Amino acid sequence: MIRSVKISDAQSILDIYNHYVLNTVVTFDLEVLSLNDFKAKINSIVPQYPFLVYEENNEILGYAYCSKFRPKPAYNQTVESTVYVKQGEHGKQIGTRLYAELLRLLKLDNYHVVLGVLTLPNENSVKLHEKFGFKQVAHLKEVGLKFGTWQDVGIWQLTL
Repeated sequence: MIRSVKISDAQSILDIYNHYVLNTVVTFDLEVLSLNDFKAKINSIVPQYPFLVYEENNEILGYAYCSKFRPKPAYNQTVESTVYVKQGEHGKQIGTRLYAELLRLLKLDNYHVVLGVLTLPNENSVKLHEKFGFKQVAHLKEVGLKFGTWQDVGIWQLTL
């Protein structure tokens, strides 16, 4: 079931996220986030943007949300999307279902552009974005340093 996030979901979501922080380059956070930091993040996103969780048998298996792209007001109808699926739960269409609902809600709220910002290479995330019609609009070379290696970032854009 897909539903809106509750603050009581924070620890489950944080556990999913911190796995990616510690073990992958898909996020450029270098240290795990605390529960208080993650609760503050949820509380800062929820008043303005959709924040969804995918729950099955009372367990959160993934989440997706949007956030402000840039702080200047002319960007207010452009958002950056984020989706994470719990380790070991990939291949079950959880990310696809979350993204479909997230994009539906963004259209209802009259957002204009959604940007997916992906560490490259990342074949699965590229496929997910392109499944929904996102097109690559940028490839930024060596803009993030994680695990002692320079990382590239690609930006995929969808006009709603």
